[in-house]
Amino acid sequence: MAEIRCDICVIGAGSGGLSVASGAVQMGADVVLLEGHKMGGDCLNYGCVPSKALLAAGHKAHAMGQGAFGVSGGAVTTDFAAAKDHVEQVIASIAPHDSEERFKGLGVRVIRDYGRFIDHDRVQVGADVITARRFVIATGSRPFVPPIPGLKDVPYLTNETVFDLRERPEHLIVIGGGPIGMEMAQAHRRLGSKVTVLEGEKALGKDDPDLAAIALEHLRGEGIEIVEGALASQISGGAGDITVETRDGARFHGSHLLVAVGRKVNIDRLDLHKAGLEEENGAVRVDARLRSPTNRRVYAVGDAAGGLQFTHVASYHAGVVIRSMLLGLPSKARRDHLPWATFTDPEMAQVGLTEAQARKAHGDRLTVVRAEFSGNDRAVATGQTVGLIKVMVVKGRPVGASIVGAQAGELIQTWALAIANRLKMSAISAMVAPYPTLGEVNKRAAGAYFTPKLFENPWIKRIVRLVQRF
Repeated sequence: MAEIRCDICVIGAGSGGLSVASGAVQMGADVVLLEGHKMGGDCLNYGCVPSKALLAAGHKAHAMGQGAFGVSGGAVTTDFAAAKDHVEQVIASIAPHDSEERFKGLGVRVIRDYGRFIDHDRVQVGADVITARRFVIATGSRPFVPPIPGLKDVPYLTNETVFDLRERPEHLIVIGGGPIGMEMAQAHRRLGSKVTVLEGEKALGKDDPDLAAIALEHLRGEGIEIVEGALASQISGGAGDITVETRDGARFHGSHLLVAVGRKVNIDRLDLHKAGLEEENGAVRVDARLRSPTNRRVYAVGDAAGGLQFTHVASYHAGVVIRSMLLGLPSKARRDHLPWATFTDPEMAQVGLTEAQARKAHGDRLTVVRAEFSGNDRAVATGQTVGLIKVMVVKGRPVGASIVGAQAGELIQTWALAIANRLKMSAISAMVAPYPTLGEVNKRAAGAYFTPKLFENPWIKRIVRLVQRF
């Protein structure tokens, strides 16, 4: 048995763990990184990267089949296996950035095995024991598989296995109408599969309902069957012939089944109790500094820290703990400025409070401004007029923004910047956007906030009339 001593031991080589390890080692810390599965974690291998690559293939097929602006569309032949080749090529091109070789080159000691705590300052990994000044738990999450009767007896897919398919599903049934379920539904529909989505409550239920309705109407228009209030109660059948029965007695038949109902944090094998660590809502209990209140040596980032489960949140958490661990700064994690996006077509994006949340928090102090994509000249020129932005404003400052439409994931960044830095709406309205761009939608929304103050205020009109006398 070897004893290893270091400044920081990072458990998990996903986005958060890699960001902590690379930042810490380059700032002079002695770092050990543990990873028992794949470098790059879920995002690179099963999540963000392969899903967006498959969506891109579906988008290309859809665009070629539609035809517009004097260009004829028509029947499109799709090669599902070739689309999966594209997915693999994208992963392979990004993988070197997250590779063991790169991190060893930075000076990180990488151990390809799982670790578990054996006391407050030691982790067992294989036959070795690591003693560290600080630990960072960055173990990510995995698909949650619900205990639906019959599910374990039929072949089913999750985001960890769906990308292994080489033959196009004839009819894909998706259980779960959240971001993962809807993205995979649209990608497979556009690549030629029949798709049914079963959602126990409301599809895209975490998003603003007005915006979700726009996206869902578009998805249904492409032929995706979306059934809300359809809680799966029994699953039966076998490979190529699967039946899902819902609580109300409806039955749905398909060739393949994808389960996309949520995520479960990977903390099972860590033996947290031996380090005096506590769980909270299925994750590691941490304070605003992402530090365990019961073992001050231990931090958690990303999914392991609870809260929003996104790659960019894990990277943000990494910066928070690096400032705290290495520089001794009073660094705390915020949540109000963290954006997210769903990459369906049209895209959906959110930062800060939704309208319902803002009304509950701020009441009569809230002003909601809206801008339609149909009023944007670039959207008109490109035929992307389906879209809407809402901005929630309190005392002149945005506290939330919701967008559905083309490039929503890009457009939301303006509002993420504004909320992160407590900018006022005047800062957005003062921005000069190049014409014609979709970015003008943001400026139009900011202008909508000032419109009643300028054009509906009788004092403004009196001042203007007075000035004109001179």
